[in-house]
Amino acid sequence: MRGERQQVQMQDAVSTDGAEKTAVAAEPVLPLFPGLAASHIHVITGADQAEQAAQDLLQQAVIGFDTETRPVFQRGVQHTGPHLIQLATETDAYLIPVKDQNDPAIVDMLAQVLAHPDIIKAGFGLSDDLRSVRRKLGISVENALDLARLLRERKQSEVGAKKASAVYLGVDLPKSKRISTSDWSQFPLSEKQIQYAVNDALSALRIYLSWKRDGRKPVR
Repeated sequence: MRGERQQVQMQDAVSTDGAEKTAVAAEPVLPLFPGLAASHIHVITGADQAEQAAQDLLQQAVIGFDTETRPVFQRGVQHTGPHLIQLATETDAYLIPVKDQNDPAIVDMLAQVLAHPDIIKAGFGLSDDLRSVRRKLGISVENALDLARLLRERKQSEVGAKKASAVYLGVDLPKSKRISTSDWSQFPLSEKQIQYAVNDALSALRIYLSWKRDGRKPVR
């Protein structure tokens, strides 16, 4: 009898272990979010670059939009961002460092694009981005579309870029806290910072286009 019980227990253990392995194997492994080649990433630091960026961006009906800010870890102290503004089309991304004193040509380009009422600026969690841009640069961003609110179902919590990328694009968007909380006010940026910043704006654009094309369904 003891031998039979031991055999049954062993069979149960094998069955349970097999079920666990099957469950793990069933979880889809998504491909990584495909970013842009370095030749299509432009860091805007002068008037000529700003003019070229404006020529491209002002032709778009919708662009991806995001900002990055050096974090402040002291309670009650307001951050001085944004320190970087990211704008993306389907083929190119523009990273614009924002300093205390900025080239007037760059600020003018940002004003033309961000305040343009006919260009949709799609991004995630834009409330602080919009306030910061207005406070630091005096630019009111027009026609901003917060996908975090747009994509949620009814009164559910806001949807993040990572989850939306999985649902609408079928890819894994890496979100490193170490990179997101790095010092965005120090230039030049690292390659990892650049890729992170580009992907934030680019993913927002791609998600919006997918949502618009494929039935405009909320994330469940």
